[in-house]
Parts: sequence; C-alpha cells; structure tokens
Amino acid sequence: MTRVALVEDDPVCRGQLQEHLDQYSRETGHEFSVRVFEDGEDIVRGYRPEFDVILMDIQMKYVDGMTAAEEIRRMDAGVVILFITSLASYAIRGYAVDALDYILKPVSYFAFSQSLRRALERLERRRRYIVVNQRNGARKVDCSRIYYIEIDGHSLIYHTADGDLDAAGSMRDAEESLKGGAFFRCNKGYLVNLEHVDGVAGEDAMVHGMRVQISRAKKKAFLEALNRYVNEVGQ
Repeated sequence: MTRVALVEDDPVCRGQLQEHLDQYSRETGHEFSVRVFEDGEDIVRGYRPEFDVILMDIQMKYVDGMTAAEEIRRMDAGVVILFITSLASYAIRGYAVDALDYILKPVSYFAFSQSLRRALERLERRRRYIVVNQRNGARKVDCSRIYYIEIDGHSLIYHTADGDLDAAGSMRDAEESLKGGAFFRCNKGYLVNLEHVDGVAGEDAMVHGMRVQISRAKKKAFLEALNRYVNEVGQ
C-alpha cells in the first residue's frame, strides 16, 4: 500500500488525478491510500512524515506548491514529490526540493502513469524489508510500516500499519534484523520505530497514538536518539 497525498485546489483536476490513480491501480494491482488536501497550507499545517508520494499542484491560492514543498523538505527528506503544473518554467526551482518529476496540465493518463511508475520504482529502491517468522509461515515486512515490537511471553508481536503479527523469535533477534534502522529499545519489552513516535508524555512514548513505556534508565538515551532522528530527517 502506497500512501499518497494529493494537493490540488482545482476540483476538476483533483478528480482527474484520483481517476488516474484508480486506473493505475486497476491496471497494475498496486494499492494506494489517498489523502486529499485543497491547498499547500493544509498539508504543511501539522505535517508528519507519513506519506510515500506527494502529488503537488504548484499554483494554489494560499500557499503555493513550491513553498509547501520547501517546508515539507525540512521535515521529510524521504517523500517523493511530483509536481502538477501548467508552467514548465517551474522545473528549475524544483531541483531545490528534490522533486522527481513535473506533470504538465492538462494531465494525460500516459504522462501521469510514467511519472508515477518512476516514483514507485524510487520508493522500492529505498525500502528495506525483513522476514518475520510466524507460526504458519514467513512474511516479508516493510520496516517503515512497523510501529513497534513487544515481547509477549516467549513470542513477539509486531504492531504494523497492516495489523499485528504474532511471531516466533527473541527481541535480540528482532533488534539484530533491524540494526541500522530507526529503531530503539526503550525498555526490556519494547522496540520502537522512531519514525512513528509522535512525542513523549511523561514516561511514555506516543507511537502512532499508542503509549509505550520508556524505562527510567533508557529515557535520556531515547530522547537523544529521537532528537537525532528528527534532525536527520529534517536535513
């Protein structure tokens, strides 16, 4: 499932882009989760790095797409940005925000599908997967989709964007398989993905709306790791 933000103030163009996404999904079997924003101001306000692809109109009433993209890049280095515009002259400015492509209006399905295919290929090259050994077989899991992992007796529960997975193995095994990623062992029983930490409330990390306890001995190191991660993403 690819998470898409569609930022377009023209309802006709917005509807056309949604139709193109639906057609691409029917043709390829690729699934999309789409969230719509009607202005650059709407996506920037309270932005969290939760999207894979942003389809961004450039000319909008309150906050134009280029300004919105500059703000987003300060918070999210990984999201793939595709600009939608009627003016090819904006292309040079797009290098500053690492835009992958420009799609000219009126948007043809052919041009749209080619740009979207390149975006998905870039995402696939970036993604990292692990194999989770469940009792009824193995499952390939996108690490960025894992919220946190907890110990449950002699097993592990992987809390993910696609549901919970019960798995065999130890927390040490999970830590080793996720080594080098944005994961932190915040106490004996929990391994948290810093990408999905919304903040810290008292002795708990707020992970995608859920509370995960941070041990007293780990709190300072956890906050330092979280700050490093946020700074790295914002660069």
